[in-house]
Amino acid sequence: MTTYAIGDVQGCYDQLRRLLDTLRFDDTSDMLWFVGDLVNRGPQSLETLRFVQGLGERAISVLGNHDLHLLVVAAGVRKPHRGDTLDDILRAHDRDELLDWLRRRKMMHVDSGYSMVHAGLLPQWTIEKALSLAHEVEGTLQGDRYFELLQNMYGNEPTQWNDVLSGYDRLRVIVNAMTRLRLCDVHGRMEFSHKTALRDAPAGYLPWFDVPGRASAETPVVCGHWAALGLMLREDLFAIDSGCVWGRQLSALRLEDRQLVQCDCVELQATGSEQ
Repeated sequence: MTTYAIGDVQGCYDQLRRLLDTLRFDDTSDMLWFVGDLVNRGPQSLETLRFVQGLGERAISVLGNHDLHLLVVAAGVRKPHRGDTLDDILRAHDRDELLDWLRRRKMMHVDSGYSMVHAGLLPQWTIEKALSLAHEVEGTLQGDRYFELLQNMYGNEPTQWNDVLSGYDRLRVIVNAMTRLRLCDVHGRMEFSHKTALRDAPAGYLPWFDVPGRASAETPVVCGHWAALGLMLREDLFAIDSGCVWGRQLSALRLEDRQLVQCDCVELQATGSEQ
């Protein structure tokens, strides 16, 4: 069995299938780890969602901010954004089945010496702590308070973690860190306005993975979300959102030996402005 971690697909179904052909992916024995953002902005969100759902136990996907956005829009909590490509899912005959499957995905996955999350982890969280906090959000998403969580999930406050947080403030911090985080300060205070490259980072903030003494540093983290960062592969971090939907590459990392395989996505250059 071989395990491949796949970067943000964002509805780029044809490119995903081309990458899997290159990998010679065997859906009877191999595993795919998706870093989240299966849908939105790309042209084939419905096909992507159906395909990953159809892989069953051969695929593990954590939730990204665009996946959560789909759930919120489908529930009528928020209106679609300009540039969303979710209409095919929202009109599909199997939309309820797909949405129910999506809300039952993980916030974080840990296995085989790796952890996977869409965006990042706050510096004071150990892997064990983060996994426990992820389970809190998952339990609410999959439970009777699902709609309430969607109503209360958005917002930038509180900006940092505190163990005494409770209710939706607590869940919001967890969701924000795991699906939106790029920068924070040394105390774990999150900054959400910055979406571009590192050279433009606001003073006092640094990438979450570079905070000194980060408690999760001993376990390699596989993540996506930050296309403008570009591919970053190092001993403690495998950031593999290489900007497929912006016409760059879709990346796969073979976890057994950390070999990188990519497919070119130049045909998607006209899909939108990178953020």
